[in-house]
Amino acid sequence: MTSLQRFKTIGNIGAGTMGHATALQFALHGYTVNLLDTSQEALDHGLQLIKNDLKTFQENDLLTDDPAIILARIHLTTDYQQALHTADFVIESVVEDLAVKRQVWQHVEQVVPQDTLLATNTSGLSPSAIQRVLTHPDRFVVAHFWNPAQLMPLVEVVPGEQTAPATVTTTVALMTAIGKHAVPLKKESLGFVGNRIQLAVLREALHIVQEGIATPSAVDDIVKYSLGRRWSLVGPLASADLSGLDVFNNISRYLYADLANETDADPTLARQVAAHQLGLKTGQGLFDWTGDRGQAIVAQRDQQLLTLLKRDHQQDETR
Repeated sequence: MTSLQRFKTIGNIGAGTMGHATALQFALHGYTVNLLDTSQEALDHGLQLIKNDLKTFQENDLLTDDPAIILARIHLTTDYQQALHTADFVIESVVEDLAVKRQVWQHVEQVVPQDTLLATNTSGLSPSAIQRVLTHPDRFVVAHFWNPAQLMPLVEVVPGEQTAPATVTTTVALMTAIGKHAVPLKKESLGFVGNRIQLAVLREALHIVQEGIATPSAVDDIVKYSLGRRWSLVGPLASADLSGLDVFNNISRYLYADLANETDADPTLARQVAAHQLGLKTGQGLFDWTGDRGQAIVAQRDQQLLTLLKRDHQQDETR
């Protein structure tokens, strides 16, 4: 059993979409959080996002402490020394750029104690590539939260080539202690596991639309009302076992050869991006997002995630 008693102060680098949520997650579970960003404006925006999330959690009976107490655990700063010199664990959520992340982590190492554990919240960059510039690469690991990080339970814990096994074990324990479902990988892989599966499904879904087999809305409905429901209860590998591996073996014999096998950028995505049809953010993508429909879908999604989060909490209380 990994002891987490020494972990009291968290250095949280980045106050944006992901960073504000990781800071809140630690504060919710009693940790002191030093929230670091490059400007007071960015910090103020992150604090407002945290307050919005706290309000949502309170409305859904998901808080065990008063919001004011939770907020008092979060300290805003633009100064690395102030944020990190006493940190026991540092989590980083800055832009997905290898050069930027390397620069940040080299700076971090100049400030933190030698026994501080270091985690990047990258969604796919190589931990080995980042840790090569570090003096103590053995204490560096990926802790990949899924967006929206305040609502999604999964954290992928991914070692680099030089990551010590104890770093992985302790990070998994710490993520579990803040209410996440932490899953360690045996080794790193481009895109880790979740994004590899997500992109494999997306590639085939786009191929189906491109080939005129079904519309985008039909593809989404088929996934939502079959695989989506099943996989939320039993993963794809266990589902194959339950249905019979002989069945899937026979299907693979004739279907694998007909599946999409693009190894370059997806042509459908490339066309959409070239036309600046990026989805909700531009009002047009594979679907028309003009009006309030997109915001309504996001709100509905988040409310369903909150319902599932409440169920998770109730299950934890009965164990």
